[in-house]
Amino acid sequence: MKKAIMFVLCMIMLSATLSATIFKAHCLAEDKVIQAAADPYPPFVDPEDPKEGLSLVIIRAAYKTQGYTVKMEYVPWARAEALTIKGQYDILPDVWMNDENKKSMLFSEPYAVNTVKFIKRVDDPFEYNGLESLKGKKIGTVRGYGYSDEFQASKDFIREDVADVMTNIKKLVAKRVDLTLEDDIVARVIIAKADLSMLQKIKFTENSITSNNLYVSSGIANPRHKEIIEAFNKGLAEIKANGEFNKIFESYGIKTN
Repeated sequence: MKKAIMFVLCMIMLSATLSATIFKAHCLAEDKVIQAAADPYPPFVDPEDPKEGLSLVIIRAAYKTQGYTVKMEYVPWARAEALTIKGQYDILPDVWMNDENKKSMLFSEPYAVNTVKFIKRVDDPFEYNGLESLKGKKIGTVRGYGYSDEFQASKDFIREDVADVMTNIKKLVAKRVDLTLEDDIVARVIIAKADLSMLQKIKFTENSITSNNLYVSSGIANPRHKEIIEAFNKGLAEIKANGEFNKIFESYGIKTN
């Protein structure tokens, strides 16, 4: 009888030990998964690209060196930013830094650059020559995007927010706004995918308003934010050192220097 009781007790203890081990392994596996969120921003973040865009290829390569995997969810930018700040998503994969978002997010080392230019109708002689050249203009912007602090603070022109870049292009062509602005590579890709004929109706200014670094960011409210950003920075340094970083850019037809 005693042997039977001891056998049952041993089986219970073994079962509990196995369950604890499985639970611990599951938790560790979950800790190595990073949930990203953003809106489409091709070629950097692109749900139509089998690899989900240049940013995701770089980010996944960097995190892979540190043992992490990255899952991506596509939502409107304002929602992605708000929920990353709250810690419900782990990272924004393609964010610009400004004084406002530095208060609530930790940023990685930069991994790419966006050159932001104004977009005008093809027959518009406008050229950007500083913020004073925008006086009296109505400018289409994207809700939640991190434009320069000076641009956001100016009262000399009207900013009209919408949810995405293509909505601004349509408003521009329809003369509902005077200008909009976007990274020139990103804008051309988005317009070509949505309506190629629109490229014949718009032009980019020669002068840019900003060159914005692209970062990975994590909300300070996320208890893992330091770990997440440090892991990316370490991985980024590794893929730069071994040449993978440059090869990724070249695969998208972009030179890194």
